[in-house]
Amino acid sequence: MTIHLITFSSALQKQSSIYKMHEVLLSELEKFFKIKYVDYKELYTLSEDDFKLVFIATGGVEKFVVQSFEALPQPMILLTDGMQNSLSASLEISYWLQCKGLKSEILHGETESIVQRINVHYNNFEAQKNIKGKKIGVIGTPSSWLIASGVDYLLSKRRWGIEFLNIPIENIVKRYEEITEDEVGEQAAIIAGKALACREASPDDMIRAMRVYKAVKQICEKENLSAITLNCYKLISMIGTTGCLALSLLNDEGIVAGCEGDLQSIFTFLAIKAVVGKTAFMANPIEVNIKKNEIVFAHCSVSTKLTEQFIIRNHFESNSGVSIQGILPIGDVTVIKCGGECLDEYYVTSGRLTENTNFLNACRTQIRVKLDSPADYFLKNPIGNHHLVILGNYEEALDAFFASNNCKRVE
Repeated sequence: MTIHLITFSSALQKQSSIYKMHEVLLSELEKFFKIKYVDYKELYTLSEDDFKLVFIATGGVEKFVVQSFEALPQPMILLTDGMQNSLSASLEISYWLQCKGLKSEILHGETESIVQRINVHYNNFEAQKNIKGKKIGVIGTPSSWLIASGVDYLLSKRRWGIEFLNIPIENIVKRYEEITEDEVGEQAAIIAGKALACREASPDDMIRAMRVYKAVKQICEKENLSAITLNCYKLISMIGTTGCLALSLLNDEGIVAGCEGDLQSIFTFLAIKAVVGKTAFMANPIEVNIKKNEIVFAHCSVSTKLTEQFIIRNHFESNSGVSIQGILPIGDVTVIKCGGECLDEYYVTSGRLTENTNFLNACRTQIRVKLDSPADYFLKNPIGNHHLVILGNYEEALDAFFASNNCKRVE
């Protein structure tokens, strides 16, 4: 990892003496990172792809930081060892940023803790870079009942650098009608052969579901999409089958895919992949037990790669098409949702998947999770309906990422 250390020092100090004054700290950091020292006057030589920290080497530099503010990285991470009144200057700069409503952090103290925080900030930087420029296809507009899950496309682009692209669902239907059984039959048989069982769905249902998968994948390739969200209920009304299997297989292949046209959830999905490199289970909470601090999540699509075994079913609400009933492994999980019209708030908690339930009156894949934070969040202050469940405990990494982007954590 290379750190570009933007150095601020008073005019009274010679650049040649900066390293010597702070050798104890800098020599230790050089054991862990490759460091390139950049005088703040040379900021223009750096690109947005360079990972940068701000090194406050002396006092009396506050005005230089303010003058250079537009070119400095955000959030601003200030490194200081306290020598030459550098900690005092860092405190003043940090408060100035707070007054502007901006995030900052002062790295000071034990080398071990500084190194740990630098690694966190580097991971956040790489995740932000990974998200920036990504295109999310919104196929068929959001479902009508998602009254609180909308996103302002322009504000989201300004904050995250992402682009939402509206795609008429008729484009999928047209491609679906052009795809023949011969084109998908073999792959349908392979998927069916991997299933533990095949219940309500017929072979014809599998073929039609695979035609949807191929149609959506063609759109992803044509539009260079990193993620899609599909209004599956419109699809049912138009061609009589669902997108559940298509979304499952796309997630298996690394294309982030969610249903119901939920814009907030699909961005959360994309952020999860960028931060921790994992796919997730997008689901509805269907039961909350405050006393036991438990919640049951359910949905009709899940990546088969998340499952230990899976059963091919039909879609719960419509009794049509193909869906996946996945059996997920018992163990640690993370529950997360990013929301708000400009995607500036989030909820995250760790927990433990304790059981795969099988209620008859709920979507096919069902999991019971015992949360590590109060379950009454879902009844008192939820960020909408859908939440994302990740296998493994990634609460700390995801919290650090969203906090670094000045998002508000909802409890």
